[in-house]
Amino acid sequence: MISRRKTLFFLGLAGVAGCTRGNRLRLNVFNWSNYVGENTLPAFEAETGIRVRYAIYESNEEMLARVMTGNSGWDLVFPSNYFVGPMREMSLLAPLDHSRLGQLGNLDRIFQRPEWDPELRWSLPYMWGSSGILFNTRSGAAPQSWAELWTTRYRGRMTMLDDPAEVFGAALKKLGRSLNASSEVDLRSALQEALHQKPLLRAYLNAEVRDQIVAGDIAACQTWATTAQQAIDAAPHLRYVYPLEGYALYADCAVLLRESNRADLAHQFLDYLLRADVAAGIVTYSRTATANAAARSRIPAEISSLKTLYPDPETMARGEWFAPLAAQAQRLRDRLWTELKSA
Repeated sequence: MISRRKTLFFLGLAGVAGCTRGNRLRLNVFNWSNYVGENTLPAFEAETGIRVRYAIYESNEEMLARVMTGNSGWDLVFPSNYFVGPMREMSLLAPLDHSRLGQLGNLDRIFQRPEWDPELRWSLPYMWGSSGILFNTRSGAAPQSWAELWTTRYRGRMTMLDDPAEVFGAALKKLGRSLNASSEVDLRSALQEALHQKPLLRAYLNAEVRDQIVAGDIAACQTWATTAQQAIDAAPHLRYVYPLEGYALYADCAVLLRESNRADLAHQFLDYLLRADVAAGIVTYSRTATANAAARSRIPAEISSLKTLYPDPETMARGEWFAPLAAQAQRLRDRLWTELKSA
């Protein structure tokens, strides 16, 4: 919802400062893949006259590496909730002006005062999701727990996310601990679990795994619910499981970068995304879970009823929201992740 890797595409024309050729206003938006509909940007451009330069990324780390210099050229990015605090502490973010967000009340109640940003001063919840297990039913009975991804059942035909929070989080859940556990003992225990699992894996992959599991090359993978639903749409014999030990929940949030000098344009775009009709159109096209409650009634029932995207209350109760780690724990996890990847 996290790392999701490095294919970029651009919509719109290149230019300098805030304008394109012909002195047309331009907004620069860097977002996760598959997070807008095919008409979302063209309709905004036609309505406002603002050209949108748009690119995608597949992981929080990739996005952060691009913007942390403070001279990236982007105006809006969409970090996961647990990156909002660290980005604010690094002075990368500018506060949002609620007076210019007339559609803010459309947010779902749980996202109007989220624990990572209770006043929504720095971030605007956009999409949310989970990470679980996607598997091929032709490969046998459904796995029910993270622990089953540590057995030889899927040896060589299994992947985990290319994301330290997700991989270590799954390992911690397997151990019966919080996915946000951050002591050195907890993180080193998670590393040992991941090292034991690594020989069973084909790779660490994010959105790229979708095509592989649809093609039958992969039998099971740790993935995000949105990626899972896209795969299921293409191959109905696939299924998504919320592991019994618990699983991660995340929210991807729009933020305005401090380096931007296009705050007016950015707020116009954010308020546009908050509109119920726009949000519903995005979800209908992209098969994602929106933070916009007003859009839910406009989403076709065949989408709003998808348990992969919108789990029932009992299943939701097993989920745990990612939280930012303290700086020392973050540095340790980064080192341990490097150790795992190079092992």
